[in-house]
Amino acid sequence: MPLLFNFTLEYTIRRVQVNQDGLKLNGTQQLLVYADDVNILGGSVHTVKENAKALIVASKETGLEANVDKTKYMIMSRDQNAGQSHSVKIDKISFERVEEFKYSYLGTILTNQNSIQEEIKSRMKSGNACYHSVQNLLSSTLLSKNLKIKIYRTIILPAVLYGCDTWLPTLREERWLRVFENRVLRRIFEPRRDELTGEWRKLHYEELYDLYCSPNIMHVIKSRRMRWAGHVAHTGEGRGMYRVLVGKPEGRRPLERPRNRWKDIKMDLQEVGCGGMDWIEMPKDRDRWWALVNVVMSFQVP
Repeated sequence: MPLLFNFTLEYTIRRVQVNQDGLKLNGTQQLLVYADDVNILGGSVHTVKENAKALIVASKETGLEANVDKTKYMIMSRDQNAGQSHSVKIDKISFERVEEFKYSYLGTILTNQNSIQEEIKSRMKSGNACYHSVQNLLSSTLLSKNLKIKIYRTIILPAVLYGCDTWLPTLREERWLRVFENRVLRRIFEPRRDELTGEWRKLHYEELYDLYCSPNIMHVIKSRRMRWAGHVAHTGEGRGMYRVLVGKPEGRRPLERPRNRWKDIKMDLQEVGCGGMDWIEMPKDRDRWWALVNVVMSFQVP
């Protein structure tokens, strides 16, 4: 049945005559499909509405129906009031407008401001839930420190860093992540008695990582980002993710300080002395690129 559904959905998608006013990014993108989820992209609410209507009509002809309760629309714009006067209504059915959208099975949150802040908060919330579920183990005197670190790296850290390959955290978000990791490590390594005062105190940052002896959470994020960049660069121009990565959106960036872009990965290369190199070309030498990924993982950044 899943195979038959996939064939039917593929057939339906290919028959849809969509409006060409889609997302202009190294080519025009109108429909993105993964499993049974369909994303409709457009330069205006009117375009999205037209393409959604065309898809719904084509789906009914093959016996498929859109799930009205799960179908939402979102307007991504720097203008907070953009699209306030618009609504999407098809065949007397009104679709809900949302300010953020979460892919339930992928666990990724998209916001109308194209910010990863909510995604990082959600990941840290999941990490906190994992942390509290194993808190007694991390405090137990029956387990060795090495085993507690393994619990952290195999249970807690993956929950926090899911999808971090595409993150570009701000300094504030980096601080959130460091504070979270420090809290877990302090639970593992316990307080230390001060030699001068004789009082128990928390371990300082430097003391924690001397004991931890593993890359900190920001090093892990940077190395995974570089690993993903190498993968995308290897796929070549024929793949959609490569075209989206190297494409240049139409329009101009705002006058205020612009956001960092994910492709500003060159900053990670600067830390290891390779800032002047073309990171699109470098991954073609796999051995050299993986060596750089490992260097970034262990590089000491203040």
